[in-house]
Amino acid sequence: MHETFNNTVAVAMSGGVDSSTVAAMLKDEGYELVGLTLQLWNQRRLAGREGMPAEVQGRCCSIDDVYDARRVAEALNIPYYLINEQERFELDVVRPFVSEYLAGRTPIPCSLCNNHLKFDQLLVRARQIGADRIATGHYARNEYDPQRNRWILKRPADLSKDQTYFLFGLTQEQLSRTLFPLGGFTKPEVRDIARRHQLAIAVKPDSQEICFIPGGDYKRFIDAYLDEQGEAMPDTSGELVSTSGEVIGHHQGIHNFTVGQRKGLGVSSPRPLYVIQIDSVTHRVTVGGEPETMSRTLRARDLNWISVPSLEAPMRVKAKIRHRHEPAWATIEMCGPAEVLTTFDQPQRAVTPGQAVVFYDGDEVVGGGWIV
Repeated sequence: MHETFNNTVAVAMSGGVDSSTVAAMLKDEGYELVGLTLQLWNQRRLAGREGMPAEVQGRCCSIDDVYDARRVAEALNIPYYLINEQERFELDVVRPFVSEYLAGRTPIPCSLCNNHLKFDQLLVRARQIGADRIATGHYARNEYDPQRNRWILKRPADLSKDQTYFLFGLTQEQLSRTLFPLGGFTKPEVRDIARRHQLAIAVKPDSQEICFIPGGDYKRFIDAYLDEQGEAMPDTSGELVSTSGEVIGHHQGIHNFTVGQRKGLGVSSPRPLYVIQIDSVTHRVTVGGEPETMSRTLRARDLNWISVPSLEAPMRVKAKIRHRHEPAWATIEMCGPAEVLTTFDQPQRAVTPGQAVVFYDGDEVVGGGWIV
């Protein structure tokens, strides 16, 4: 699995400081580079529809980002190509995102995009232009372990920028053909490198939002998207119930809720209430006090294993249930042919169906899956 590669690398250029710095670093190291940008979403597409802003200022993957990426490629004197993947992005990321929310789950589009589109399609395009490998600006590390005959994904030096949670779905083939040059650097160091190379984007702010949802208002986005598609919003209105089953109110649709949510429940109470469970069949939303948001166990499926070929016996890991969650000690074991049971040492708050759980052994990513 550890093969020899040629000197040509395709750099995934988003127009941000991280991927631009990667291109500059690899140019210094003597690689033959080609810059590639995937055009994923037309930021103007839903402008003005169903309350969406008339001017959609997308912070990621926007026209301005494409311009910045092209400008950096010109400054580094490397070939640059813009690849239109909007149709595939809509099919593999946007529609599943909408469907998951309408089913009462909380999806992670960035992981879907990495797993099904970015790394997959970038490698296809890289081979078409004669590059064996791609390089990205993700904060992660990967290395080949000859003893295990496996490629290993590791957390980066700058844990505050750790993006391994979004990369748990990468295959051995994808890991073997990807360079993560920023894995050993902190963000301030990366900006210093960009300044030394006189890159115009050295002070550009990081993008924080989901690229196709301006302002993070996913409810408004879903309304606008369904309106554009000529599809009616499904009626998922139903009852708000306590954990004892008492009906305490009604809601307008389960897509308005996520597990752990506190605000906007539409019911008054002398104590803070949180969403505990969302039932996509009965459309019941169960609410309760903060202690009831805690869970000792979760199940996950659609698993991908990285540091091990499969899970043969119970294993001690640290498990991370959302991007900003501090990994917590747990034991994982298979509970069927394609499902893993995670049992935490200490109960964890707001285990959310549709999110990913990623397992760590020290700095190594053991694997991960989707919470059910």
